[in-house]
Amino acid sequence: MNLRNMLSCILTLGGCAQMVDSSHNQVHSLIRERHSARAMSGEKISTDELMTLFKAAGLAQSSYNDQPWRFIYAERETPHWQPMLDLLVPFNQSWAAKGAVLIAVISHNNFEHNNQFSRTHSFDTGAAMENLALQGISMGFIVHGMAGFDYDKARTVLNVPDDYTVEAMFVVGKPGNVKDLPAELQSHEKRSERKDVKDLISEGTFKIKK
Repeated sequence: MNLRNMLSCILTLGGCAQMVDSSHNQVHSLIRERHSARAMSGEKISTDELMTLFKAAGLAQSSYNDQPWRFIYAERETPHWQPMLDLLVPFNQSWAAKGAVLIAVISHNNFEHNNQFSRTHSFDTGAAMENLALQGISMGFIVHGMAGFDYDKARTVLNVPDDYTVEAMFVVGKPGNVKDLPAELQSHEKRSERKDVKDLISEGTFKIKK
């Protein structure tokens, strides 16, 4: 873990011990340390840093290399910020307002080469967002995905065409102090528990317990 990420842990979690599960020691630390924190400082990030995140997303795998992901973003202190922030439910607005960038994640439903429906457009776009999230974590940023927003309003406000799907929203920001979060959120500022891998996999056929 580099110094910047270590400082991030100290500021947002009071230490990194709870982020490390000994059963995951052979998993890359970048993946092991990823979590959806909320405490952000309100500082801006540079255009170069933002474009690096999008470039990382663009390197994801996709069916037929179609690259169906699209991103609509709003940087804080710009005219685009408040309309996008207003799409969020009040709970998410209460902490995401300290972010540096809001991102709406969109996917194209159809392949570009034949205009036929792509069954994997959402899956492929999710892979791109994981790239973006991991790149952001490696740069010392918080990257937090959200489903708590008005999807219909987002389509209208962001002028999303009918053959595209509004998938999710993300906020990216620099780490802040957990004590600046609403009191009810401070205790949640840690890595969530993970299901045991044995409960998620089966060999040969589906034998996974519901």
